[in-house]
Amino acid sequence: MEEYKLPDLPYAYNALEPYIDEQTMRLHHGKHHAAYVNGFNAALKRAEEARAKGDFAAIQAISKLLAFHGSGHTMHSIFWSVMCPHEASREPTSGELFDTIVASFGSLDSFKKHFSEAAKAVEGNGWAVLAYEPLGKRLLVLQAENHQKLTVQGSVPLLVLDVWEHAYYLKHQNNRAAYVDGWWNVVNWGEVEKRFASAKKI
Repeated sequence: MEEYKLPDLPYAYNALEPYIDEQTMRLHHGKHHAAYVNGFNAALKRAEEARAKGDFAAIQAISKLLAFHGSGHTMHSIFWSVMCPHEASREPTSGELFDTIVASFGSLDSFKKHFSEAAKAVEGNGWAVLAYEPLGKRLLVLQAENHQKLTVQGSVPLLVLDVWEHAYYLKHQNNRAAYVDGWWNVVNWGEVEKRFASAKKI
C-alpha cells in the first residue's frame, strides 16, 4: 500500500489572514501536520514488521501510535478543507444543514456558542468537533482531547477546530478565546454542507 502524504492546502498560506497568520499556517501545516503523517507511516511500518516476525509484544504501543498519528492526520486534513478566505465564507441561512443545526441546537447562533465554548474548554490539547452520528441521525458537538480521545465511535466529523497551542500561539499568544472567536470568519460552510450530505448516506 502507498504511504500517506501531506495534502496540499487548498489556498495560500496567507489566505486566512488576519484571523490566522501566515507564519502559523506554515508551521502548522508544514511541520506539525507533516509530523503526524510521518508518525502514522512509521507506526504502520512497525505493525507490518511485528506481523512479519510474529512478535506482538509492542502491539499496545503501536496501536496507540496508530490512533494518535492517524487521527492527527485525519483531523488536520479535514481542518484545512473546512476553512477558506474570509470573503468566501458564507454562513448558511437555509438548506438541510441549516435546518438540522436549528433542529439540533435551537439556532445557528446557539450552535456557534455551544461549539465555541467546547473549543475554549478543551482540557490541554485537542479539538472541537461538529459530528454527524448516523445511528441516531443527529448532530453532536464533541471535544476531542489530543486527536482521538472523547470521540463517539462511528460519528463523522463535519466541522473541526484545532485548539492545540501551535494552531494559534504565534498570533494570539495564550488567548485561545480570541482565536476561536475569530476563526468563525474563515469557516468554509460550503465544504461543511458537502460533508454533511455525504455523511447522511452512511
